[in-house]
Amino acid sequence: MKPLIIALALILAAPLPAYAHPRTPRDLRELAHQQGIRIGTAVDLAALRGEADYRTVLNREFTHVTAENAMKWESVEPERGVFIWRDADALVENARRNRQRVRGHTLVWHNQLPAWLTTGVAEGKIDDRELRDILRDHITTQVRRYKGKIRAWDVVNEVVEEDGTLRQSLWLTHLGPGYIADAFRWAHRADPQAKLFINDYNLEWNAPKIETTLSIVKDLQARGVPIHGIGFQGHLGIQYDYPGDWANVMRRFADLGLEIAVTELDVRMVLPVTEEKLATQADYYRRALTDCLSVEACRELTVWGFTDRHSWVPGWFDGEGAACLLDENLAPKPAYRALLSVKRPR
Repeated sequence: MKPLIIALALILAAPLPAYAHPRTPRDLRELAHQQGIRIGTAVDLAALRGEADYRTVLNREFTHVTAENAMKWESVEPERGVFIWRDADALVENARRNRQRVRGHTLVWHNQLPAWLTTGVAEGKIDDRELRDILRDHITTQVRRYKGKIRAWDVVNEVVEEDGTLRQSLWLTHLGPGYIADAFRWAHRADPQAKLFINDYNLEWNAPKIETTLSIVKDLQARGVPIHGIGFQGHLGIQYDYPGDWANVMRRFADLGLEIAVTELDVRMVLPVTEEKLATQADYYRRALTDCLSVEACRELTVWGFTDRHSWVPGWFDGEGAACLLDENLAPKPAYRALLSVKRPR
């Protein structure tokens, strides 16, 4: 028995194989593969075409992409019945070449609608019945064009107000709450394989929005409407507390059988930038990914732009910015390195 004991001791003393201690990933794409999650970004199409360094980083780092604006209604159908697919097609083709999956954003929203639509409704030139037909045709046309090429669609975006009531949008006013179910049904018919999401901001912490959105999902499911996922936008600011119950909120939606995605993550700060603010920002990014990885149903984390060179934040929040993982020169910030250090909770 002595040789057997010696052999066993040698086995126990041997170092664990490399896969037991995975090295720190070299970039976000490798992190995504290590952790079994899609890591994505919103894409600025002008930068994709015109900036080689932007394009290089995009295609090196990310396994998932979302068009920042190129798939919104005013971009693809600026005139009634006249569709312009150039930018959206470019995103989808670039993703195909670089082994990236695509999130379609967004089919129904109250913002960035074309003037012909909003003016026509306001002036009574488009009645409610015609508006419903227009919405159906728009969804069907767009989803069919990218059938089999888009993994997931944000079907309805920001349909709940801060107080938990349904948003008083053109769609609710003229079509009633049934437009939400209709949008999901039409999108599913156009591409039965695509994952269909409801997407909103402040779902990370706002109790009225959370409860109303849960109710919407349950109602859709009870009526057999195809809904597959929930998108938490994740627009955070370091001047506010991190939403510490976020993982539990994710679990409440996961318990309904939904796929979970963080769809638009960024972490802004009041300028100027300081080392202390960058450290806090890095902690928020780290906690967001950790929360996602702690919930088995969370399969995607997408940042809303990856460089401060192209960020929506300064244009919307006066005196704020520096919200992205890379600075204006595409240099990694502490937040980028913080994401690479995250391990899936056991």
